[in-house]
Amino acid sequence: MTINIAIIEDEPAIARNLEFTLKDLEPDICTLNKMESVASSVDWLRENMHLCDLLFMDIRLTDGLSFDIFKKIEPTVPVIFLTAYDHYALEAFKVNGLDYILKPFQKQEVARALEKFKNIRGQGTDGKSTIQELLTYLQAQGDRSYRQAYLVHYQDKLIPLPVEKISWFYTEQEIVYARTVDGKKYAIDSTLDKILAEVSPKLFYRANRQFIVQRWAVKDIDFYFNGRLIVNVSPTSQDKIIVSKAKAPEFKKWLDE
Repeated sequence: MTINIAIIEDEPAIARNLEFTLKDLEPDICTLNKMESVASSVDWLRENMHLCDLLFMDIRLTDGLSFDIFKKIEPTVPVIFLTAYDHYALEAFKVNGLDYILKPFQKQEVARALEKFKNIRGQGTDGKSTIQELLTYLQAQGDRSYRQAYLVHYQDKLIPLPVEKISWFYTEQEIVYARTVDGKKYAIDSTLDKILAEVSPKLFYRANRQFIVQRWAVKDIDFYFNGRLIVNVSPTSQDKIIVSKAKAPEFKKWLDE
């Protein structure tokens, strides 16, 4: 029996990999559409959700959280979320009984989630109640505290590095570093995905795969070719911090709030 799905994921390579994995596991799967933002997903789902049997949704999209989609339209099909490690989100899923796949995902994890969907298919579950419960839970947790410091090595000691002193996080040769307002560099035992889930989204923004920038570190922005932006920060970064054309509107909106 054909399973009609839609994928909402802002990284095209991940969306393609997921689609390939699903087809390998279940040849009768048909991908109706792949979307990259809250806005495009809302527009498409309003007209086409009734055609879907199942949605795969990344949590963090270019223009917000995928949860925001269900503040504008009611879910009528089951949802499997895709997420990097995010204790906050995983706790929400645990509370509300929703399914998720951790990124970078493994084939067996996708198979497990797909099998769970197939087992409950035909029971009349539309996902509405669990999604609404999730939104209520997230709203109740809205004042949760964010990460205040990271424990880092400094000379022969461990010291707490306050988040407020970090101008940006970045990766270099597969190691994550924090650059502070005074220009110092500290290795962080984490990943950018984890850090993004721990710091306040009002203060930090994922400019690209390599950089998370702090709002008050942004000095100005240069227009770059093909609609991209170059973010100039303080202290100055040796590498260009480039925001893609797709993310440029959201980045400017973030700075303007």
